[in-house]
Amino acid sequence: MAKKLYVGGLSFQTTDDVLNASFAQAGTVVSAVVIKDKFSGQSKGFGFVEMSTDEEANAAIAMWDGKELDGRTVKVNEARPLEDRPPRRDNFSQNRGGSSNGGYGGGSRY
Repeated sequence: MAKKLYVGGLSFQTTDDVLNASFAQAGTVVSAVVIKDKFSGQSKGFGFVEMSTDEEANAAIAMWDGKELDGRTVKVNEARPLEDRPPRRDNFSQNRGGSSNGGYGGGSRY
C-alpha cells in the first residue's frame, strides 16, 4: 500500500521532477508534488511524495530526513491526514460594530 510523505524545508527552486528523481533513489515514486502559492506560483517550501510501499517510504525517510537537497536541509516524515478546520470568516461579513446609520453618525446636533 502506498504511503505519503511530507517533505519540508525545500528550496524554492526545487521542482516536482527534482523531488521525484531524488526520492526514486529509495524506491518507486507514485507521485511527487511541490506545493505552490496559488497566486504567485512560487514554491511554499514543502511538498509531498507518495511511495509505492511502506518499506520504500521508510527507506526514503532514512535516506532523506536531515539530508541536503538543492542546498537545503530537508525534513521528511510520514504525512498526517488533513484535519478538519473551522470555516474561515471573510472580512466583509464580520460585524464591525458601530451604528446602523450608514456610517454618517446620527442623532441630534444639540
